[in-house]
Amino acid sequence: MKKYGFGVDVGGTTIKMGFFETSGRLISKWEIKTNTEDGGENILSDIALAIDNKLAQEAISKNEVQGVGIGVPGPVRSDGVVSGCVNLGWGVVDVASELGKLTGLSVKVGNDANVAALGEMWQGGGKGSKDVIMVTLGTGVGGGIICDGKMIAGFHGAGGEIGHITVNKEEIEPCNCGQYGCLEQYTSATGIVRMAKRKLNRSTEETSLRKFEELTAKDIFDEAKAGDPIAKQLVEELGSILGSTLSNIACVADPEIIVIGGGVSKAGEILIETIQRHFIEGCFHACKNTQFVLASLGNDAGIYGCMQMILD
Repeated sequence: MKKYGFGVDVGGTTIKMGFFETSGRLISKWEIKTNTEDGGENILSDIALAIDNKLAQEAISKNEVQGVGIGVPGPVRSDGVVSGCVNLGWGVVDVASELGKLTGLSVKVGNDANVAALGEMWQGGGKGSKDVIMVTLGTGVGGGIICDGKMIAGFHGAGGEIGHITVNKEEIEPCNCGQYGCLEQYTSATGIVRMAKRKLNRSTEETSLRKFEELTAKDIFDEAKAGDPIAKQLVEELGSILGSTLSNIACVADPEIIVIGGGVSKAGEILIETIQRHFIEGCFHACKNTQFVLASLGNDAGIYGCMQMILD
């Protein structure tokens, strides 16, 4: 008899939902609005209703469902308790227990970046590998570390928070987390733009970057590909910071493959080549053959990873 499951990726604006066969085949996917009113107290009941509606639509009983995997934007303990999600309005919430009661199904919970890494390992850029690091370069920098096919969540649920590794102790502007000099401040989409604005304010060098009213990370990479020297310096700086940071992480996790995802990853080969070159310069000799690949599941990585959680 076929078995099924749900992958639920909770974001601050929308909740992505996937209905899968346990083989990994995605049957359907859809989104519902994330209702953050009243401290997000209706989020789990909205998810439960969406699951019930999908099962009714597919004429599938809950006996045929292996479970629900859910990813959330915050630290998650091993018992499924979420230790605060600012974007959702949550404090400490026992998501596994509460959603389990609402659905009558087995529930597993993970941090959103960790489950995205799990998804890329299972059916994406890291498919075929069990030791994977994923870095998501978006508005911020997310990370996930998979060792022998298992997510590294850590005691406090903060395992894989790569974006908040300190890379510059001289930084004077705070990161969103309240610390100073985090990786996220230099290698995210907003980070490279921030570095560019600093550089442009300090120098009078000719650069095509000055023509953009609202400079974006994409503009910087496009101009670097076109040969602009300042843009090329900025890409080199991002690659140096991220590559050296990943070389340090590799000494602990020793990944077979490093997957680069998020909006910035759309820059493609110029990004991968630069990061990998700086990684090799600084890494322990046993890790020099670590592969670098682009993520391939896009926005679906989270729902795939959530589904994979419940197969374990």
